[in-house]
Order: sequence, then structure tokens, then C-alpha cells
Amino acid sequence: MRVSLDVTAVPPHPVGAGRYTIDLAAALARREDVELVLWARRPDGARWAELSPGDSAAATVRAEAPEPRPLRLVWEQVTLPRRLDRSGAEVHHAPHYTMPERARVPVVVTVHDLTFFDHPEWHERTKVPVFRRAIRRAAARADAIVCVSRRTADLLGSRVQPRGPVFVVPHGVDHARFRPEDPSLGSDAGHLAALGVRSPFVLFLGTIEPRKAVPDLVRAFARIAPGRPGLTLVLAGQPGWGAEKVKRAIADEGLAGRVIHTGYVGDGDVPPLLRGAAAVAYPAHEEGFGLPALEALACGAPLVTTAGTAMAEVAGEAALLVPPGSADQLAEAIDATLAGGPEVARRRDMGLAVAANYTWERSAAGHVEAYRAAIAATGSVGDRRSRRSRRSRR
Repeated sequence: MRVSLDVTAVPPHPVGAGRYTIDLAAALARREDVELVLWARRPDGARWAELSPGDSAAATVRAEAPEPRPLRLVWEQVTLPRRLDRSGAEVHHAPHYTMPERARVPVVVTVHDLTFFDHPEWHERTKVPVFRRAIRRAAARADAIVCVSRRTADLLGSRVQPRGPVFVVPHGVDHARFRPEDPSLGSDAGHLAALGVRSPFVLFLGTIEPRKAVPDLVRAFARIAPGRPGLTLVLAGQPGWGAEKVKRAIADEGLAGRVIHTGYVGDGDVPPLLRGAAAVAYPAHEEGFGLPALEALACGAPLVTTAGTAMAEVAGEAALLVPPGSADQLAEAIDATLAGGPEVARRRDMGLAVAANYTWERSAAGHVEAYRAAIAATGSVGDRRSRRSRRSRR
């Protein structure tokens, strides 16, 4: 099956949906039943050519999209449909909400979360109408939709009622990297020292933005810090929109000397941080999936995260769950985790068992199922062209 995959939205420092796209592309490239065509930005071709070194047949990279986001979105609507016609692709996957609306091949779209509808205050204002429209158009026009969690699928169905089938396909985790053992004696310590991190520490991993609830974590840490004088809070992630509220919370709580900002951390630093953490706190109000939570479980890290979210859907009883927005309950959960004991050890073992069920190979298989369904649903080439023509006039 010749699969077209749009990777143009992946930034130089990928997180979240960007990491999903990279790991999915790599897993698809390893499959013998998939011939992959990757559409990349013009300066980004070399990066994607390294996806499957030594196997040039696994992925064809077409670095044709312009780099600036507005021009890239225009390219997706105007140029990409014609390129798809000539590419021989049997199905096109748009992994980040938007899709080429005039494409005449079957199209699968990934919808990560519905916060653009439910909590627009968590996003930059300019992005909200763009992504609301993209989700509505995907619901109306995509031949299949992939949601990364059951929670996202349920919210999607309640907001926009998709025309095509919806496939719940969770992320995977790279167990060669995310594992409880240090791969070579002392290497984790070297990574932590280079980042300026010392034990013991509570770790937050992710982009610092409003929906991650990092100010709540700062306030929770302030409640337990006096009783644990050697403990630090490590915020590992690049500052996003709204990050100034975190700085204010740190100043208000007098924690400037107890909080370490690493900024964006590279792939090699993430597992050592997770393995070295006395507790991983991921207090996000809402996520499409929450990959750092799964990666924490795979590394055997004690996890505290938010009840009623996709993270709770994945972790279940392997994590200590707290209501969103409660700094007091978050502090109690972190403090109980730091105290250790049989219950913390039980959750750790359960987390390793949970994480073992999530692989990128399994995720790729779920995506291939969605691709085949989209192809089967659209019929012949002539039928597809007629159907697309009718939709374009809506």
C-alpha cells in the first residue's frame, strides 16, 4: 500500500503531535506492506531522509512545502492535491488536524484533542478559529479519522459528528529508549549533570503552556518544599504561549532557588530525566494522549497525573490521580509518592506492565487499518473524483 504522509507541521524541536508524527513515520517505514511517501518542508529533506538509513525503498521524501506556516497551509490546499494525483499514493494521512480538502485520493486525518472548542483560552487566539475550522472540515470530508485516545474520540463525536469512521489508535513508546534500567552504568548521571539537575527532584516534562497547569504544580511544590529541603522541581520543556504565568508563580512562592528550568531537552536526555526522578508530575488539565505520562511509566517512574483525562485512561491505577486544578491535592499526591512504600512500588510494577502494551508497531498497525478502511470506503477512482467534486461545492 502506497501511503502519503504529511510531515510538514513537525517543528525542529518536536513535542506532542510532532513526536507522534516522527515515531509513526518510522514505524510505518519499517513495515513491509507499506510504501511511504513523506511530504516535508523544503529545508527539511535531509532530516526525513534519515528516517530509515540504509533502506531507500522504505520512504520517499518530497521536500516541497514552503517553510512559513501560512504559505505551508496554502500549499496544502492548492499544490498538494495535484502532487498526490501524480504520486501514486492510494491514501493520504494528514496527522495534524488539517487536510488537503480537494484531494482526490482517500484522506485520513488525526485529531489529537478538542480543546480548541472546549477551552480556547488555553491557545493563542489566532490558532483557535484555524483549528476549529480544520476539525469541522475533517469531520465532514475525511474518509476516516484517527483519534489518539477514547476520550478524544468521544469528545469529537459530541462536538462535530464525523461523517466517516473513527479509529481510536493510541500512541506507542520506544521501549529500547524508555526502560527502567540505565543502558550503561553512569550514563544517566552524566546526562543529568550536563542539565544541571541533581537528585532528588520532581520532574515535569513537556511544553510549558496554559493547559499543562504548571502554575498549579509550582504551588503544590511550595507546600511540600519546606519539609524536603534537598528537593528541587525540574521543569523540562520549552516555554510556550502563556509561560510567563509560571515565572510569576515561582516568584510569588519564593521558589527561585528550588526550581530548575532546563528548556527544551533532546531525545537522549528524556529517559535519564524520567529514570532519575523521585516523582513525575504531569498535572495537565487535558491532553489528546499525554505521551510523557506513558514514557514515565515505561521508565518505571512514579507518576502523578490528572483524573478524568487521556493520561488516566492510559495509566489507570498505575498512577496516582488527582482532580484538575487542585494544588493542595496535587501536593498531597506528590508527597505520598516521595514517601515511597509498598503502594508506590505496586504502582511502579503496574506501570511497567501497562507501558509494555503500547508500542509504535501496534500503533502503526492501527493506522494501517484506518488507511485500508478509507480506501475501501471510497470505491473506484472515478467514484472518488465525483465525490470530492461534490464536497468541494459545499
